Amino acid sequence: MMQEKNDGINNNTNLLRQHNKPARKNLGQKSYLGFDNLLDVNERKTRYRGWLVRRLCCALYVSGLKVFGSSTGDRLQRICQSSRVKEAVKAEAPEGEICQERPGCLSPFLPLVNTCISSALLRFAGWAMLKMFASVFGSIQVNLNHLSALHRASREGSPLVYVYLRQSMVDCALIPLVLFCHNLRVPYTICPLHVNSPFLRSVLNKLGVVLLPSSVSTELDAEMETLYSPVMTSLIGELLHEGQALSVGVSALSGHGGQWLLRIRQLIKEGSVPDVSLVPVGISYDSVTKTNMQGSSQVCLRSVLQWLWDLLWKQPEGSVRVHLGQPFSLKEMCEPGRCRIDKWLPLQNLLLPVILNSRVEDVYGTRQMPWILSSFEHTSELSPSEKDLCVAIILHLMFSAASCKAVMSTSVVASLLLHRYRKGVSASALCRDVAWLTEELLFRNRDVGYGGSLVEVVHYSLSLLSPHIVIAAVPSRDDPLIMSHPSAASVLHLSLLAQTVTHAFTLECVGACAVSAMLREVVFSGVSSRVRTEGVEGEEVKDDMEFDVVLCQTELTERALQLCHLLPPGSMPPCQSSQSFALDAIDSLVRCGVLITEENPEAAPVCDFWKKKGSLKWTTTDDPYHSDSDCEEQDLCSYKISQPSRCPDMLFFLCSMLAGHLRTLCWATMALDLMNTPLAEAEFVRQIHSHLWNTANQKKQYYESCSEEAAHTAVRTLIDLGVLLEERQTGGVFLGVSPLFQLSENRQKLHYFITQYLYS
Repeated sequence: MMQEKNDGINNNTNLLRQHNKPARKNLGQKSYLGFDNLLDVNERKTRYRGWLVRRLCCALYVSGLKVFGSSTGDRLQRICQSSRVKEAVKAEAPEGEICQERPGCLSPFLPLVNTCISSALLRFAGWAMLKMFASVFGSIQVNLNHLSALHRASREGSPLVYVYLRQSMVDCALIPLVLFCHNLRVPYTICPLHVNSPFLRSVLNKLGVVLLPSSVSTELDAEMETLYSPVMTSLIGELLHEGQALSVGVSALSGHGGQWLLRIRQLIKEGSVPDVSLVPVGISYDSVTKTNMQGSSQVCLRSVLQWLWDLLWKQPEGSVRVHLGQPFSLKEMCEPGRCRIDKWLPLQNLLLPVILNSRVEDVYGTRQMPWILSSFEHTSELSPSEKDLCVAIILHLMFSAASCKAVMSTSVVASLLLHRYRKGVSASALCRDVAWLTEELLFRNRDVGYGGSLVEVVHYSLSLLSPHIVIAAVPSRDDPLIMSHPSAASVLHLSLLAQTVTHAFTLECVGACAVSAMLREVVFSGVSSRVRTEGVEGEEVKDDMEFDVVLCQTELTERALQLCHLLPPGSMPPCQSSQSFALDAIDSLVRCGVLITEENPEAAPVCDFWKKKGSLKWTTTDDPYHSDSDCEEQDLCSYKISQPSRCPDMLFFLCSMLAGHLRTLCWATMALDLMNTPLAEAEFVRQIHSHLWNTANQKKQYYESCSEEAAHTAVRTLIDLGVLLEERQTGGVFLGVSPLFQLSENRQKLHYFITQYLYS
């Protein structure tokens, strides 16, 4: 916990001006009660004592750990005899010819099938990784309370499947290292990398790493091969049947990696595997790692040696926090009633009637995201309900893994500099807001990956962020001014760090944007916010505007519900209905003091001027006290902004967190006017990305809206909305503007619908 002192904020100028590495290193290597620092290996972790032990303690520590070795045995023969592989081989063979030599047909996949875990090599790799990560990070912290649940789950019999969000190639090594250092079974790691070096492939295969076949370069290419899917499904079945654990990474951008969870689901449904225990894993970094898995997936021996050479001259900086979630049964989760998919609808059915102003009655449901399994649908035929169930499981794990991630101190500072103080903030105000934001995160049951005195934490964060911030000493004051660097690289770096804070406040952000949309409508309507029931018809709004406005619950909730459908995947819990989430979003603003409830206002809310008479009021079916026989109209409350005299900083801070995503959608919509379609999907995304960059460069700001990931997410949202149409041709998937949105009027309506939520 943070120890805030009264004189800490006032006397922090000298500390914040000093960017010495020893201070940064000491805090980064600090150990906390209830956590184990994997890199802090000393004689206390061994059974021996003495000066020689202190020099060899790492080797002694690794040699004393428990290792669960795994050999291949007759795994290849069992896979060849499986009905799934037999049918695939028969279909692949030329007409009239029977493939007698099944191992010959499967020769490209033999190295994958023969993946094993060598006990001796695992101990050596564990020692090497501890030494290697000690040169990269100051500490790797693991919560000891989480490990006891894993030990109990491993003894119960069901194999464990660890699921994490892909951030970097380091993730693939961190999870096995954490489990190895705590005497848990090291999992077989699904790693979608194309490794060119035969020697490196051989070493990784003996460490339980399942790589891509050597004949393909990307994960999508592998899934397109006819034999790959049945062989990998059979391999997963054999590993789980042996009691082995698995480690699977899922991409938060595209959902790639979810097909492995679908394979496990199929095996359980067939009865080949009784059950598995899913374990969400959250990995948090103090600084953005340079090994980005969303980029190139090509790995060669030369690049590995170059990276190891660079480690010799690198000072360890930053820390890592690994959180292992509570295991839960996949079989129980797939039982009827656990994952609600009955109200899943295409996005265009949910929003197009609203966008085009043609809605006759309200349509409530949850957005379908079938594209999450698009890489798997080429080799497997699934019913729509089964596909929705698998997508719900993947989204649930994506949300759980993101919720498990600890919020690091650099993320807190980056979020404040990017979303609250873009034009700069004094050191004392920054310290005060770091303490405030930390309390808000703890109040929401989110773990924070830092501790110590307030000034020490802020100084440590600014030291790590020093390449991406500007600290200016103002002659007229002792308090320095701190602001983010205006370059694109710095803004993108801070934006990536701030995502964990945004995820923690998603509920409040949705509610704040709904309030902002209604205030925007009030301002543009020309009706003053001072309208009451005193016979005043309204007066023109000139310059200033007081936020003395009453907002009705129905309108606010509908705005929040519509915004929920535009959120990126994994932002909201899929097991909760969108209606319930929208209601909670409005209630969260009351809890954090942005809105004040008015139970029975004397005047009709301002928003009633735009509501149609006789509009139906709805409640979520998540309410345990709800009954279909309740025919009486419910009493709806209204809300008032709690700070009528000035703009509420908290409200605009929350709106700014979602502004980057919404601004990307706006710019992508504007780019449709400049593009000649149809285009190949990759070329279409490239042109959208280029337009985002050009727009940000023209404005000299908002670079967080022009990342490659943002471009992919925006294009996918436009496809789901029906703005873009997918056409599968011989050369791949081509994207073109739908006839409905070839009309500039409809594109303007879409642009207005998105901008109503956008705060800038």
